[in-house]
Amino acid sequence: MKTLANLRLIDPEEGTESIGWIRFSDHVEEIGKGEGPDGAEDCGGLCIAPGIIDIGVKICEPGERHKESYRTAGRAAAAGGVTTMVTRPDTTPVTDTPEMLEFAVRRAREAAPVHVLPMAALTKGREGREMTEIGFLQDAGAVAFTDTDNPIRDAKVLLRAMSYAKGLGALIISHPQEPVLSSGAAMTSGAFATKLGLPAVSPQAERLQLERDLTLVEMTGCRYHADQITTAVALPALARAKEAGLPVTAGTSIHHLTLNAFDVDDYRTFFKLKPPLRSEDDRLATVEALASGLIDIISSMHTPQDEESKRLPFEEAASGAVALETLLPAALRLVHSGHLTLPQLFRALALNPARLLGLPAGRLSPGAPADLIVFDPDAPFVLDRFKLHSKSKNTPFDTARMQGRVRRTFVSGEDVTP
Repeated sequence: MKTLANLRLIDPEEGTESIGWIRFSDHVEEIGKGEGPDGAEDCGGLCIAPGIIDIGVKICEPGERHKESYRTAGRAAAAGGVTTMVTRPDTTPVTDTPEMLEFAVRRAREAAPVHVLPMAALTKGREGREMTEIGFLQDAGAVAFTDTDNPIRDAKVLLRAMSYAKGLGALIISHPQEPVLSSGAAMTSGAFATKLGLPAVSPQAERLQLERDLTLVEMTGCRYHADQITTAVALPALARAKEAGLPVTAGTSIHHLTLNAFDVDDYRTFFKLKPPLRSEDDRLATVEALASGLIDIISSMHTPQDEESKRLPFEEAASGAVALETLLPAALRLVHSGHLTLPQLFRALALNPARLLGLPAGRLSPGAPADLIVFDPDAPFVLDRFKLHSKSKNTPFDTARMQGRVRRTFVSGEDVTP
């Protein structure tokens, strides 16, 4: 049993922030306001909040273990305040069978100090042609089904998968980018992309795919989550779907909330992402949608790439960035700029992901799992990518001035801070 006092209690469920104390074992036993009981550990006014639940983490075992392993990703997560990683199936080989899923569950249990929940592919090989055995995969532990950044082109295949998933109560997660228009794109279209001479895609590609997907959701009633909404033109379709009562939620990535297309100015491939970084107007619209609750979830979209994959001309370089350790300090930029309060931020980082996946976590209340983080939201530092715990160091925040340090991470009441 641990008792921590002199804390700023960040409660995303109640939307409050207060001074108080907390007692916990493997779950939260008691929370109080004001001074803590005798013998409590004084935390000097630091913040405590539910641990982050990060949907969309890529771990590269077994086939690309040189990029990231469960051990290194788990340490990076613990250092960044992520107490639950929800992992993607775009592995080598693809996580599309119960055997591959069982391997992931076993390796995570052996090597990662945080909770790991696997997602499975929606179609075999993520090829968009034949649906996976959703029922068997669900029984093996899959919490959601997605072809990640390889959207299903054939609407009939997706309709069939959605109908089947509806019968099982399964969650489908989709990447709303029209695949033909997006093919080969390295930037978002506009004058800046033209100036740099890079192949680009219109923001409308996101809207097109989202509207198609939402039409199929309307036909089937399937639970659906859009993993990355990053453009202003996609937001009206999302708003209409929610107003109509469809079982729809949406997320966005931390990079699209805090960076924009101008960051690509010197062709630094650490800024090459999928979808590509957007205009500042799109970024601000996405931040506003998050603040209003139209967008539900912030994720890291942690995508490790080795040096060889990134040390290429911008157009040829691999997409993606690591973000397990930078998720919280980058997200705190939205708090320091006045766009979000701390309870709003942790609603998107912890409470809403927990609700989406039906988890008891994400709350700061008695009975909830003791998956907790203690952090200093104002601690300044300059990020050094070589100090990250991830095997791959491809972060766009290298040498950036940031604020916010995780001091302690608890998983089921155990201190797992690296």
